[in-house]
Amino acid sequence: MAAKINMNPERNPMPAQDAKARGKNFDEVTYGYSEATAIDEALRCLSCKHMPCVSGCPVNIHIPEFIGKIKEGDFEGAYQVINKSSSLPAVCGRVCPQEVQCEAKCVRGIKGESVGIGRLERFVADWHNAHANGAVNKIEKNGHKAAVVGSGPSGLTCAGDLAKKGYDVTVFEALHTAGGVLVYGIPEFRLPKAIVKKEVENLKEMGVKIETNIIIGKTLTVDELFDMGFEAVFIGSGAGLPNFMGIPGESYNGVYSANEFLTRSNLMKAYESDPVTPIMKGGKVAVVGGGNVAMDAARSALRLGAEKVYIVYRRSMEELPARKEEVEHAIEEGIEFMLLNNPVEILGYHNPDDRRDPKNGFVTGMKCIKMELGEPDENGRRRPVPIEGSEFVLDVDTVIISIGTSPNPLIKTTTKGLEVNRRGGIIVEENGATTKEGVYAGGDAVTGAATVISAMGAGKIAAKAIDEYIQSK
Repeated sequence: MAAKINMNPERNPMPAQDAKARGKNFDEVTYGYSEATAIDEALRCLSCKHMPCVSGCPVNIHIPEFIGKIKEGDFEGAYQVINKSSSLPAVCGRVCPQEVQCEAKCVRGIKGESVGIGRLERFVADWHNAHANGAVNKIEKNGHKAAVVGSGPSGLTCAGDLAKKGYDVTVFEALHTAGGVLVYGIPEFRLPKAIVKKEVENLKEMGVKIETNIIIGKTLTVDELFDMGFEAVFIGSGAGLPNFMGIPGESYNGVYSANEFLTRSNLMKAYESDPVTPIMKGGKVAVVGGGNVAMDAARSALRLGAEKVYIVYRRSMEELPARKEEVEHAIEEGIEFMLLNNPVEILGYHNPDDRRDPKNGFVTGMKCIKMELGEPDENGRRRPVPIEGSEFVLDVDTVIISIGTSPNPLIKTTTKGLEVNRRGGIIVEENGATTKEGVYAGGDAVTGAATVISAMGAGKIAAKAIDEYIQSK
């Protein structure tokens, strides 16, 4: 007998820590669905024959099929459906912007809330990781070798897809821990590092080798990887070079890029009582920017003991690019949004006894100017325009700049024949092929800073192209 459809127009709420309590710890904010709640939410799915949700997924997970397995209580079966398309389901279920992708196309969203597809994906992945017996189906090797540069979402996805096809895959990671932006960029309270570690271990069990502390372009070059017997190389090195505003005072002590701040906190565990690497603790903090990274930095600063945290963004709430859920969590935790404001100078004082650098100083405030929205720019967003005479000083002693990142030029400058665009992104064809034969690329190294799931989609496309390239030789 077919399961009864749950016609509740609202999705099941996600259990979460109390806002005041969670602002003082790095534990994961949300708890996830129980088995009963997951089944109830799955029953909201209409199992549409034309499956619009699948077209909204960059890795084309067969969403109605995995949700159908949940309805039956076959959680492992649901995981196996997802695993055919995604190598990182526990990650995607937590950090992907489903609300503008698969869930945005859900039919239930027309007259109510869409099915909680991301929450169900997280539930299935967590259930599998808690109940899996560790047995992995042996994959027959095909005798070919491929190298992957970078262990972020695009690199891990490409490695996983190639491993499933029988390739001998080695991932080269510059840092001492695998995971890329998943471990250095996304805070523990949003994506526990144990989750990332488990996803990496799943790939290792499939035969993927991971070499850390190897900087491609310095320790080894792309050309040397070919000399080592690799038949194709995928570059998924991300976009770790932070952008700054170019305003006076950015060299003061107390000014961080969001990348540095989050890396110190997430990867280097600067939040511990006796950290190996220092970081700000306490005081008043301004985070400049309005994306997900800005939210992560602001909420991390709060948990590190800041007495006040501001988000300073030059547009309005309607233009704020961060996920709605992250913005709501930040507001609940007490972070103040100073919208339609833009920094023009970081103020500070110099210690006359400091002989190290005359430019060194310590932040004492940030001068801002009020903005108003003018005509739309080339992206369709209304351009912010300064209001003359509206300058004011914001009382802060730490400033975190979160206005985007660019790909590091190291690989380009050490690889002959690899072309990049004016922003430093590697130029690729639709299948991820670069201008250098046998070299493919995807993720932030191509597009600049973007979403985890879009990087995964690029890794998936490139893995297919690499397989076709090697098999055609």
